[in-house]
Amino acid sequence: MTCRSLQLIAILTVGVVTFSACGSSSSVEPAAEPVPTPTEHVARALRDITVPRTPERVARGQYLTEGLLQCFVCHSERDWTKPGAPPVPATKGAGAVWLSKPWLVAVNLTPDVETGIGRWTDDMLLRAICEGIGHDGRTLHPQMWYSSFRALPDEDAEAVVAYLRSLKPIRRSLPQTRIPEDEAKDLDVPEPLMAPVPLVTSHDVVQKGRHLALLADCAGCHTSWYTPKNPGLFGGGNLVTRGERKSYSSNLTSDPSGLAHYDENIFREVMRTGQAKGRELSPIMPWTVFKNLSDDDLNALFAYLGAVTPAKHVIDNIDAPSACTICGGVHPLGKYNRPRQRTLVNYHIEMVESGSARIGLMTDSGFAR
Repeated sequence: MTCRSLQLIAILTVGVVTFSACGSSSSVEPAAEPVPTPTEHVARALRDITVPRTPERVARGQYLTEGLLQCFVCHSERDWTKPGAPPVPATKGAGAVWLSKPWLVAVNLTPDVETGIGRWTDDMLLRAICEGIGHDGRTLHPQMWYSSFRALPDEDAEAVVAYLRSLKPIRRSLPQTRIPEDEAKDLDVPEPLMAPVPLVTSHDVVQKGRHLALLADCAGCHTSWYTPKNPGLFGGGNLVTRGERKSYSSNLTSDPSGLAHYDENIFREVMRTGQAKGRELSPIMPWTVFKNLSDDDLNALFAYLGAVTPAKHVIDNIDAPSACTICGGVHPLGKYNRPRQRTLVNYHIEMVESGSARIGLMTDSGFAR
């Protein structure tokens, strides 16, 4: 399963209450309370709406599509021979087959009438992006991040549609996604959006960063959703694959095993250049689109990550995977995650905590090769 498919996990505990008949020598066992089942949602009906396509709205849509939302990382071919594997310009938005799952296809988002979205209505696009329902009524695979994109303010969602309409049509036929039966049976209709989603107007930089991180699905990769024990939100250690390429996600919290040695300037530089102290970030980390974010947005993301509860979880792709006692999984440097044991990594952490070292060799970005 993808790192998105388990990003939001709800655990529902049902309490059992026992009653006895008052004033009676015998008790009557009450009927068992029904166990709540997940709500079965029905996709909302399509609306007859047209998104205004002003220059300002198209520009905003381009900023979101080619940056925070990372649309063309999936909906384009990528040049894996270049740093960061940027989208191939000639295929921008024209769709692609998912490398790790050949049955999963990112559709052609250009306005080509025959092979793209040229015949889709604006609300078909909005419903697909934010509610996970395809133009033909199918539930989309959660690799399409509708669970995150549903937080898009209406104005921003419409801006994305306006920008997609402005793309040059590219005729490119692709196969239809064929979700395997064992995965398809678990795909419920996502909850429809029945109320407007307003713009985020808070001046709190941490709250702004939280909203941006949700839309970018940072936690989807940078949290150990699949290990026996979760070291914490953004604690890293999640194995992310793209075809034959794989990388374990880094710890993005402010713990010394994470980004304690970063400041705003270092964070922006890494996101803009794909270089962490001379080491190249894995192309699985889509810095080639995050580099398009404004200084304010990158600073807000960094502020939010700094406010997240620190997770002491050492991980770095410089070593062979080994067992980790903190998350219960296996990842590079896992063997060094041993509480109160003075190892090379723990010594490095002590140096950072004491202020003796600003940046250490062992806690560089977990996405560095």
